[in-house]
Amino acid sequence: MIGVIGKRLAEVIIFVLILSFASFVFVRLAPGDPVLSILRVDDVSVTKEQIEAMREELGFNDPLLIQYGHWLLDFIKFDFGTSYVSGQPVMSMMMSALPATLELAGGSLLVLILFSVPLGSLAALYKGSWVDHASRIVSMIGAAVPSFWLGLILIDLLAVRAGWFPTMGRNGLYSLILPCLTLGLAMSGVYVRLLRASLLESMGQEFIRAGRARGLSETRLFFTYTLRHSLPPIVTVFGLSLGSLIGGVVVIEVIFSYPGIGKLVVDSIRQRDYPVIQGYMLIMAAVVFIVNSLVDLSYQFINPGLKMNERKEG
Repeated sequence: MIGVIGKRLAEVIIFVLILSFASFVFVRLAPGDPVLSILRVDDVSVTKEQIEAMREELGFNDPLLIQYGHWLLDFIKFDFGTSYVSGQPVMSMMMSALPATLELAGGSLLVLILFSVPLGSLAALYKGSWVDHASRIVSMIGAAVPSFWLGLILIDLLAVRAGWFPTMGRNGLYSLILPCLTLGLAMSGVYVRLLRASLLESMGQEFIRAGRARGLSETRLFFTYTLRHSLPPIVTVFGLSLGSLIGGVVVIEVIFSYPGIGKLVVDSIRQRDYPVIQGYMLIMAAVVFIVNSLVDLSYQFINPGLKMNERKEG
């Protein structure tokens, strides 16, 4: 057990070092000069001496490896640096924007579950019926429609024309409904088809036929055994598609001007605010790693048979 934990920890350290160095280099190779954004040369006239003094102060004149070494030493001390534009600590800015992003991600997952689980279950239970055909059509349309286009359509129909919801900002529950609907519906198409296929496979298993022969009701068989047996592939795909969820949150936050981490990093990219961009990439990498680890652990609770098989093999 200790060896497994040590190996996993070593993998994490190597992953973080590679990711941090690659992102550090690519961000600095991108077009644009953060010094010009800081000094706002479009609004205020500045001299070359002032630009050079600012570059020296920020360490941009040092070799790239020296810059990365300084950043890495600060990162080891959990110091993500200070924003070039706002002058605030990056960690403080991230923590201020994180609740809005978590609200949006959580609400989107709720919409995803409420839409995909009933539709995928009905499609499997009534295979070949009009319900099955309708669910497959809806899921294909949902998988094909980009989230940004769906967001614009919902804004036009439900916010501009109907006036039911605000078009942008974070002002209570109503401002959260449209962004969550957009991202949740855009992602649900894949999960409807996957859940249908997984349920159909589970329905053909021996233990389902054995339970039916013992006189168990179809309702109990479905919710206690069939659905539970079908969840591991869904959870696996969710862990693999977490990057798509994070990317979708960024797009939706920009479209709806939702003040989360995604909008913060997009604004930082425009302003060449390197510390914020770097901090975002590492925090998102940590989130992906944590969620994937939780996905691995969840298999033992979702399907205890997997754990029993591991014990028998051991």
